[in-house]
Amino acid sequence: MSKFVMIIFGASGDLTKRKLMPALYSLYKGRRLPDGFAILGIGRTSYSDEDYRTYILSELKQFVKADEQDETSMNEFVSHLYYLAVDPALQESYPVLREKIEALNGGEPTDNLLFYLATPPSLYGVIPLYLKSVDLNKGDARIIVEKPFGYNLESALELNRIYASVFNEHQIYRIDHFLGKETAQNVLAFRFANGIFEPLWNRNYIDYVEVTAVENLGIEQRGGFYDTTGALRDMVQNHLIQLVALTAMEPPAVFNADNFRNEVVKVYESLTPLKEVDFNEHIIRGQYTAGGNKKGYREEKNIAPESRTETYIAMKLAISNWRWSGVPFYIRTGKQMPTKVTEIVVHFKETPHQMFHCSGGNCPRANKLILRLQPNEGIVLKFGMKVPGPGFEVKQVTMDFSYDQMGGVPSGDAYARLIEDCIQGDPTLFTRSDAVEASWRFFDPILNYWESHPDVPLYGYPAGTWGPLESEAMMHEHGADWTNPCKNLTNTDQYCEL
Repeated sequence: MSKFVMIIFGASGDLTKRKLMPALYSLYKGRRLPDGFAILGIGRTSYSDEDYRTYILSELKQFVKADEQDETSMNEFVSHLYYLAVDPALQESYPVLREKIEALNGGEPTDNLLFYLATPPSLYGVIPLYLKSVDLNKGDARIIVEKPFGYNLESALELNRIYASVFNEHQIYRIDHFLGKETAQNVLAFRFANGIFEPLWNRNYIDYVEVTAVENLGIEQRGGFYDTTGALRDMVQNHLIQLVALTAMEPPAVFNADNFRNEVVKVYESLTPLKEVDFNEHIIRGQYTAGGNKKGYREEKNIAPESRTETYIAMKLAISNWRWSGVPFYIRTGKQMPTKVTEIVVHFKETPHQMFHCSGGNCPRANKLILRLQPNEGIVLKFGMKVPGPGFEVKQVTMDFSYDQMGGVPSGDAYARLIEDCIQGDPTLFTRSDAVEASWRFFDPILNYWESHPDVPLYGYPAGTWGPLESEAMMHEHGADWTNPCKNLTNTDQYCEL
């Protein structure tokens, strides 16, 4: 039986040391990697096998949680690591790669291969063709590709064409670590394992939905990449739209890879195409400026001084189907926000008749369901209750569940879960080619409009604030406000009033 070999292109890069190696170590420690496995790093940096093992061991001590570190297990894990210093952009590197893989398999060919592209996107279309040129795409070979999968619709179509010429669809794993999070998967469990919510999960009872994924960091060391990408490509076209799909999808008849991914594609195809008038009214672009002790985006390293790249985007989406017609979905993402939070907020409609009087300005409000993916992972339901005492004063109270109540936040690493799924051949949580194309088909007109209209508004917002005021005005059209968690979020009921 041939040995399982995982080949990581970009093995000396940031993603490998911060995410992939800690995830693989977690799988190894949990005895969830195949027996006799080997991990082969590919990169242009010159390392011997021993030098690379020493390097990764030092990085594991930095990026693996202290309570999960075990010196014996870490030393055993790195003994499975190998390194090949070649340039993956050059075709002449690939016969050398094939020889190295065969040497790891005792001199025999192996088709039990997993390739991971932790490289710049410019290599996504090159590496598969070079793998095919030396027959490393045969048998049980699989390939994991990081986002962004394409820069626009045209490039995504071209990438899909290239991959389809090298691999079958079941061999291609387009990874998005959001779907590897336990809390993202819990959205599905919450919706489809509880019969009490399904009758309410439609336009008759839901007023509007918010999807937020923001962070309190800038672009860190990613200036060169981010300034050519922006928030829409980096977050909206993949992460946020997938959270919309989890919220809006129909229940699959059977929960398996094909049926789940079919329902995701149906949501993408049901997105109401945006008209030109929507590009300014229902899409708000922002860029953070200096605030407090934080510098502005244009002052960051490798950022053009007149850059018009958006670091914040808020959008109003509509889904044209029987379940969601008339229900707006408001999505937003941004850098340098007051806190880091990812959550879905479902706002139910108010009661048709308000029979209780307001007391002290504490009027009963519409019910609200919050599905928080990070931090303080959990579920919050807000509803009205009578205040004890005379009269009928009704106050909104909170019923909440957090993973802390089950002994702590889910410890499973998203990358570990997804890599293990790939090893086992389970594509459920990976993006299919038709989903990539459907998503880009919706967002591509926005990018084209921005390119042809360089005067599209780009609103500044001070670092550490909740984004441009114009995004609040977009919500006010619906008589609503964004749900803003406070800066120091310590419990599920701590929200800041605007």
